[in-house]
Amino acid sequence: MSKKINFEIVTPERTILKDKVESITIPTQKGQITVLSGHIPLIAILAPGEIIVKNEGKDKVYMAVSGGFVEVLVNKVVILADTAERAEEIDESRAQEAKERAEKLKEEKRGDAREFAALSAKIEKEMARLKVARRRRKI
Repeated sequence: MSKKINFEIVTPERTILKDKVESITIPTQKGQITVLSGHIPLIAILAPGEIIVKNEGKDKVYMAVSGGFVEVLVNKVVILADTAERAEEIDESRAQEAKERAEKLKEEKRGDAREFAALSAKIEKEMARLKVARRRRKI
């Protein structure tokens, strides 16, 4: 039995998960990292993507995250996310529609750099949500 890590992921609205886990795979702006017990301390900026939490070697929790920060301490990981959703909370068809709307608006707003960047971030968020929702469907 491997050592457990205290893990917590919170958004401004709620705590998504608080548990002792074996590993957490996290999307950061520098690339994807997997944190195990004894990981070196670090602070990183989250990228939109998928968080995978493993427990007992097989139980997995999949979550979509849009951004935020992760702090890794000795046997403790805290994620402060802008938004985060568990796979079972994501409505795949609504996420697909939101992505398509954002892509259409992005095409219309090519000249406005600020709005273009905001829409690009929205598309990344929806793509992460779709990836997590589709993974849940395969399980």
